[in-house]
Amino acid sequence: MSTPMSEPMQRLSEALDAERQALVAHDVHALIRATGAKLDALRALDKALPVGESSQLQELAERNRANGVLLSRRRREVNWALRQLGRNEDAPAYDSKGQSQQMTAGRPLAVA
Repeated sequence: MSTPMSEPMQRLSEALDAERQALVAHDVHALIRATGAKLDALRALDKALPVGESSQLQELAERNRANGVLLSRRRREVNWALRQLGRNEDAPAYDSKGQSQQMTAGRPLAVA
């Protein structure tokens, strides 16, 4: 039987659940809200560090890492899609003269 979590840790747990659900559902707005809630909970935890809840804190850290892995996967998927559309995120935004570079080569999306 697990002991109840402190209020800030419970808020963090709920935020991590919401973050994971938003990542799975590809819901950007929910992800932004969940990330804000997670940061608020982390700030509250930083002000009042929990005592005697190290195993629960470790479990929350693991869930946060798992969400980070999922977020990295989503980012790779988005970058792949952008490359297929002719956009390269790895290209520098500005040239040596401080001018933004324009992509001149496009990739056709369909052949007529």
